[in-house]
Amino acid sequence: MYIMSRKRSSFPVVTLVIILLVVLGGGGFILFQDMNAPEVVLTPKTEYVSPTLPMTVTLTDKSSPVKSVAIAVRLGDRVTPILEKTFEGTSQTQEVNFTLQDAGLKEGPFTLEITARDASYAGFGRGNSVTEVIPLRIDTSPPRITAKTSTGYVSRGGTGCIVYSISKEVSQTGVKVDNFFFPAFRQKNGDYLCFFAFPYTMSTREYAPKIVAIDLAGNIQINALSAHFMNREFRHDTINISPAFLESKAAEFAEIAPGSMTEIERFLKVNGEVRRQNALTLLEIGKDTSPDILWQGAFLRLPKAASRAGFADRRTYLWQGQKADDQTHLGFDLASLAQSDIPAANNGRVVFAGYLGIYGNMVVIDHGLGLQSLYSHMSSISVQKGQNVAKGDIIGKTGATGMAGGDHLHFGILISGLEVTPLEWLDAHWIKDNVTDRVKDAGGTAPDIEAAALEGDSTPSPAAKPAAKPAAKPKAKPKQGKQRR
Repeated sequence: MYIMSRKRSSFPVVTLVIILLVVLGGGGFILFQDMNAPEVVLTPKTEYVSPTLPMTVTLTDKSSPVKSVAIAVRLGDRVTPILEKTFEGTSQTQEVNFTLQDAGLKEGPFTLEITARDASYAGFGRGNSVTEVIPLRIDTSPPRITAKTSTGYVSRGGTGCIVYSISKEVSQTGVKVDNFFFPAFRQKNGDYLCFFAFPYTMSTREYAPKIVAIDLAGNIQINALSAHFMNREFRHDTINISPAFLESKAAEFAEIAPGSMTEIERFLKVNGEVRRQNALTLLEIGKDTSPDILWQGAFLRLPKAASRAGFADRRTYLWQGQKADDQTHLGFDLASLAQSDIPAANNGRVVFAGYLGIYGNMVVIDHGLGLQSLYSHMSSISVQKGQNVAKGDIIGKTGATGMAGGDHLHFGILISGLEVTPLEWLDAHWIKDNVTDRVKDAGGTAPDIEAAALEGDSTPSPAAKPAAKPAAKPKAKPKQGKQRR
């Protein structure tokens, strides 16, 4: 009996030991399954910083929530805390922003130390930690800007060109005009070339372009541009909104501006709100540009076409004899035979091919350095985004889509997405005087633009041909009419 009693009492002990081993093993697995510390990324990635440069630390942990971060500056034996933060919640990605304004640093090298910890059970509950040590250098000297050319004469609604050099590497540079920024592009010789606009909305008194350069440390230099700014007056037209036009556009405008409203209310919404949205879209399209010159010589004009409206024509719209709206027409309206072939005005890359509000079926071709050409109201499109085209290639046919009452081409020129007068870019002599010669005077060769600077400026070459790749079928054509808008 005694022996049997001992055997029965040993069974629970063995079971208890097994359970204990399982618990300890599971606990150990929980404690040590995450042995990876958070990843630390500092932006901007630069060796040079200034006390005011905005910096960001991004912390990412693949297995556990990010728990805390501490940022400090080490200069010799002195350590200065910059930021300490503990994070709530379970996010595995955290971000903190800071500057070095309170670090008391002067010109020269220092070390940035970033310590991050996660909320895992590793280290018996302390979590995994990592310290990134990043050598940096304080730079408080702004870059020096040296103009290599004068800007000459810049007309209201037109384009200016400037070549300049910068004393150090920069993160951003270009010409700022009010709220518009026109980026400059570094050339092979190290200089920067910038096309910038004189917005038609500004007077010569208001227009004050400035060259801006921001170095890698965040130091900013701003130089005023010295030039002769010329006024240009624009025409004023009065357009009667006819019931027939509204009826012909009813279905198309309902897609552009859906909702319950009268036909005239819908027209005013398209002509105003949609027009403003389209202008913002063009600014975004303008960012998709090559840093190299793609075009050559004067731009082509739609052949055998009559001009129907000019750039920056101010339009007053009348409805039933009363003023209903005021808008400005940008670009040139050129009318030829219905559904005429449209040649690409110059060499470039298609950056937009589709439908856009008041422009209807539209193509935008990038020619490099922020210079783009626009073709709208098309009945059909025969190119697609990303396609390279040569001067004279047929990109589609004229039409009456969008805010158009009759078959024609709305042709525009854009500088970083802002429409300017196309007249200058159709003129070989203007290009030579204002672009080619300026680049050459600055020591550049501009081989891509000087070779054909004085070629014909209004007719496509005999080799004009359809572009190679067809695009998707565009929107259905609206009814044709005689009105043009």
